[in-house]
Amino acid sequence: MMGSLQILCVLLFSLVLIKCYSQEDFLECLSNYSKSNVEQNVYTPNSPTYSSILEYAQKNPRWVNSSHPNFIASPRKESDIKPVILCAKKLGLQIKIKSGGHDYEGISYRSKSPFVMLDLSNLNKIEINWKKETVWVQTGATLGQLYYAIANKSNVHGFPGGVCFSIGTGGIISGGGIGTMMRKFGVAADNVVDARVMDVNGKILDKKKMKEDLFWAIRGGGGASFGVILAWKLKLVRVPEKVTVFNVYKKLEGNQNLLQKWENIAHQLTDKLLIRVIIQNDGTGKDKYIEVIFQALFLGPVDELIPLLKEKFPEFDMEKKDCFQEPVVDCSNRPCIKKECRETTWIGSVLFFYGRRTNESLEVLLDNSIPTQKNYNKGTSDFVKTPIPESGWKMVQRLFLEEERPQMILEPLGGKLDEISKSEIPFPHRKGNLYNIQYLVNWGDNSENVSSQKLAWMRKLYKDMEPYVANSPRTAYLNYRDLDFGSNDEDYNYSKAKIWGEKYFNGNFKRLAKVKSKVDPNNFFRNEQSIPPYQSH
Repeated sequence: MMGSLQILCVLLFSLVLIKCYSQEDFLECLSNYSKSNVEQNVYTPNSPTYSSILEYAQKNPRWVNSSHPNFIASPRKESDIKPVILCAKKLGLQIKIKSGGHDYEGISYRSKSPFVMLDLSNLNKIEINWKKETVWVQTGATLGQLYYAIANKSNVHGFPGGVCFSIGTGGIISGGGIGTMMRKFGVAADNVVDARVMDVNGKILDKKKMKEDLFWAIRGGGGASFGVILAWKLKLVRVPEKVTVFNVYKKLEGNQNLLQKWENIAHQLTDKLLIRVIIQNDGTGKDKYIEVIFQALFLGPVDELIPLLKEKFPEFDMEKKDCFQEPVVDCSNRPCIKKECRETTWIGSVLFFYGRRTNESLEVLLDNSIPTQKNYNKGTSDFVKTPIPESGWKMVQRLFLEEERPQMILEPLGGKLDEISKSEIPFPHRKGNLYNIQYLVNWGDNSENVSSQKLAWMRKLYKDMEPYVANSPRTAYLNYRDLDFGSNDEDYNYSKAKIWGEKYFNGNFKRLAKVKSKVDPNNFFRNEQSIPPYQSH
């Protein structure tokens, strides 16, 4: 009988006592606090749909065998979240908030303590006010759903969000949100004009009701530290009817000069043009080589882009005709495809950057199927302030050839990002940075032997990159979270948290901790890298 009740014991350190409760305690508590049968959308490991909800949540399935939620709450209405917060507080359960489930370290669906996973994916309503050019989007909606809602009605509006359109709007915007239009319009969080947040007492606050500091904190400071972000009000941006996208494929060997030229000027180009770089392996065996892809979005037609490329990057050999024909395939001299280009719409560019055809059906933006082939990965990040010398790129080449599926994605800053103060919102990576690096290593076999080898490789690359990247502190992007930087201990000590907190937020970390002290002084909303309350000593 006791087994069926699944007795859980939580050690409450602050009270130095042990509190025990059963599943029934939590469900009964919910029914007492709720008038709308909220418990009907709460699942336990015995529920038939529990496994499929959890599997869908785990976008990086590395932790599929780690600690699972004791409850999954999938509210249908914003008001259904209040009883979950109040009952979790009452019974000493932790809450982990999941929007899209893309957290690089899986912290929205795993924990060492007994916890409730708050799954926001059913809260995905999108309401666009075309007259005011704004949109209210609930944080369970994906970027794909948001992009679809915009593009389905307008070909001259867009939103400067991320490239991966299965990401939840709750997470990416609360962490900053870098993307293909950031040089023109700033990061996603720069374009938030209002928000709805549920605080630790279950109250819903908008910008007028929340303290100004809280509205500042959730736009780039990682919203899950301060409450449950329910919805964002976003400013839509105007985009041209015609934009141009292209890929240029080169070998790293023999093209270091071109890469270094990109490092020197990509952040200084017109803000209508973003050229990012993807470095990865191609070929197999003795034919294996490091491929460099220059991938770009130009907010304008081909006729405006080509003269610009001929002036700045004649090495790309891009001509107008390339943008209106299928790419030439010639594998006698790799890469097989040298260049591809398309004049398209903004939504076509979204599809292109995700590896789709620019004229593909927009329905693909709404795809929420679980991939049949599992991809496990480890990611981390850096910012670069001075171009990397040839010795650095030779080191990258050597290490990449040792690994099967490594990637580095370099995204240039500058433009609008240089015009916004480092403390305007918590995302501080502005003027003085040339570009961001995202490091990734991918694998298909998650056995302990393979995964530990991949993690060791990534840690070596990160260590060997140290001389070439920003330092004091060595900085990082919150949405490419890395627990190797450190994580909160059971005491959630502010001084210890500064070590990783200042990597993500630089001088904004202290202010974030002070906001935390005001809005959640007892640290109910917490995770491995949440903002702890401020301590002055």
